[in-house]
Amino acid sequence: MQRLYAFLRRHPTGVDSFWAVVLFGLSVLAQVHENGLIGGLVVGVLCLTVALRRRAPEKMLLLVGAAGVAQVVFGVETGVADFAMLVLIYTAAANGARWASRLGLAGGLVAPTIAAFRWPSEYQTGWTTVVAACFMTVPFALAWVLGDSLRTRRAYYAQLEERAAHLEKERETQSKIAVAAERARIARELHDVVAHNVSVMVVQADGAAYVLDAAPDQAKQALETISCTGRQALAEMRRLLGVLRAGEGGDYVPQPDVEQLADLIEQVRDTGLPVEYEVRGRPRPLPSGVELTAYRIVQEALTNTRKHGGPRVAATVRLTYGDQELNLLVEDDGLGAQRELYADSGADGLGHGLIGMRERVGMVGGSLDAGPRAGGGFRISAVLPLAATG
Repeated sequence: MQRLYAFLRRHPTGVDSFWAVVLFGLSVLAQVHENGLIGGLVVGVLCLTVALRRRAPEKMLLLVGAAGVAQVVFGVETGVADFAMLVLIYTAAANGARWASRLGLAGGLVAPTIAAFRWPSEYQTGWTTVVAACFMTVPFALAWVLGDSLRTRRAYYAQLEERAAHLEKERETQSKIAVAAERARIARELHDVVAHNVSVMVVQADGAAYVLDAAPDQAKQALETISCTGRQALAEMRRLLGVLRAGEGGDYVPQPDVEQLADLIEQVRDTGLPVEYEVRGRPRPLPSGVELTAYRIVQEALTNTRKHGGPRVAATVRLTYGDQELNLLVEDDGLGAQRELYADSGADGLGHGLIGMRERVGMVGGSLDAGPRAGGGFRISAVLPLAATG
């Protein structure tokens, strides 16, 4: 049955032609018109409109209307073939243009009245003729209502499909935006990892080269620090780059948090930069975004202190837990006048220093203040809200 239905849907004109032949046969068997030639032509035209109704509904409606006028003019009495008028009114309401639908409704309301008075029954009086005309109008009105309902339902389904397509497109757009945002986040992570760890490695390599002959033990320790830092950088870069590989799974190490700040500062101290680290308030679990932001700000600030602070520079890191926010302060006593270049152009000269910090802080709804410190040096202060912790 499914194949039969599919075949019928693929050949609508063939189906209509079959019913047109059936209607023509029933008309021939049921009625012989007095004026046979004209009656036969009218029946043929009416059946033809049924066969071609879905190919050209507007034209077939006009043709069936012309056939109805010919019936009235030449006195061809109504018969089985006039059922084509109901079919064409339905088709025009369902598939035709709006003007054709309105014309079909008007014709359907008028035609029964004209037929009732054009061919009155010998058993009918004036009132019974009116009643008969009203009764015969009902099928025409129902045919138009069914067709118009079908048109409305199709329009509704089309609107639903369009809305679904729009939502699907919007979902794809949102997905692309999310992917772009994630890639931007990974780019910032890569910048922080490379800038910090490579800076440590460069400092340690320079120190090892300087003391290689005079203090081999210190040179060996520096080389071990370079090896450890390089492995850590490779591990983080593998984790970040693995996210960019579509369809590839894997176990990735957790994101850095504030508990790892002590290890980070100890690593920085090993490079020769004195750092004072202080935690105030009651430590407690924080949103992952806040923890990562705090860690990366400290990492970026200390990296740039080491790069741009000059000789004999020292830094201070203070972490303060408040009721509603986490306050972060990183300052140093380095070359304050020259550090304004860092604030303007970024730590690496590419605009990814303070710009990246501000982006991170903005993502968690916080605020960042950075600039030269009174009395020399540079100061970075960040306020990260903790509303997400409940």
